[in-house]
Amino acid sequence: MNQTERLQPIASAIREFIRLESIGGLLLLVATIVALVTANSMFAEAYTALLNTPVAVQVGALVIAKPLLLWINDGLMAIFFFLIGLEVKREFVEGELSSARDVVLPGLGAFGGMVVPAAIYIALNWQDPAALDGWAIPVATDIAFALALLSVFGCRVPTALKVFLLTLAIFDDLAAIVIIAIFYSADLSLQALWVGAIALSVGIALNRFRVTRVAAYVFLGVVLWVAMLKSGVHATLAGVLIAFCVPLQGSDGHSPLRELEHDLHAPVTYAILPIFAFANAGLSLGGVGIGDVLHPVTLGVVLGLFLGKPFGIMIFIGLGVLLRLVSLPKGVTWFQILGVAWACGIGFTMSLFIAGLAFQHGGGEYFAGDRLGILIGSVASALAAWLVLHWSLGTGKEPAGADSEAEERPYMIERH
Repeated sequence: MNQTERLQPIASAIREFIRLESIGGLLLLVATIVALVTANSMFAEAYTALLNTPVAVQVGALVIAKPLLLWINDGLMAIFFFLIGLEVKREFVEGELSSARDVVLPGLGAFGGMVVPAAIYIALNWQDPAALDGWAIPVATDIAFALALLSVFGCRVPTALKVFLLTLAIFDDLAAIVIIAIFYSADLSLQALWVGAIALSVGIALNRFRVTRVAAYVFLGVVLWVAMLKSGVHATLAGVLIAFCVPLQGSDGHSPLRELEHDLHAPVTYAILPIFAFANAGLSLGGVGIGDVLHPVTLGVVLGLFLGKPFGIMIFIGLGVLLRLVSLPKGVTWFQILGVAWACGIGFTMSLFIAGLAFQHGGGEYFAGDRLGILIGSVASALAAWLVLHWSLGTGKEPAGADSEAEERPYMIERH
């Protein structure tokens, strides 16, 4: 089997992923518009009452009681993070992150796209300790929206550019996981942590013994989720941790990880993320004025997403090229990279999630301003990305051979 034949399954998986995420981006947009319209209509009170509906589950002495909004954010989003964990593990084992030489370029971009937005936000909110809790909000990228925007340009987009965006987004997701684990956990319960540690240890043992029954990992995931929920560590991290335990390849040749990833992608894309967007994007715009837009929290998020994200990515990639650590993928231009970098400023889903952790759970004083900043910053970034990509991709088809070259080695480190 030659190199091209070996790469065909990977190329097909990338195309399927992009197709699903692109459609998911459109559904997210619809859900966001519906939420905004509902929150600013005669149904606003009903919308708020629905999200505040108490929901309780009790098994013996164990009681989990939360409003519906937190069941969505802590429960449904754990499934989303589980899917992220599966994707990250597969990418590290056999995908775009399996070779160190292929990850330097998007890795540099992702690092710059986190450091610069956070620095802008912190600079604008330095004197307000409560507002500083939101420093991580503008570092996120919504891959569904970004890929939906990229898909508008069809075959004009070089495959290497799509792979660059996907790989950068994976780094963003990893960073978000680490940030949530370290900075948004509080009031830790050692007893619950021990239960979680035992569940995770059992999951690791099942992996070592190459147990491929998906039900076993799902059961452990539920136990780990409850333990995380009671421990003070954010419950969605349970999804990531148990995903890392799922074997990529079983002794019988079938892949539990790929099977789960395939089965979950559509429900997460078509249901869970739109539900999350509907529940969290409903910002009442009544009484919003220029003072609200210019508030340091709102402004920090807007400038972090719209300026910090693209310019952070470009600066760090530029330094990598200047130092001759990396070169751009063949057939990809600087303006195309800038267009994708601006698309990374569409924070939305993950930004809303982190905003909820930073402010809503802590009293909600800044949460409305944060959502306003996320909406403005994400829309402005999408418009800028569309304009740059429309100009840089032109109207012709992508260069002949660009796909095969890009799929074979999208990011080549210079050898000296």
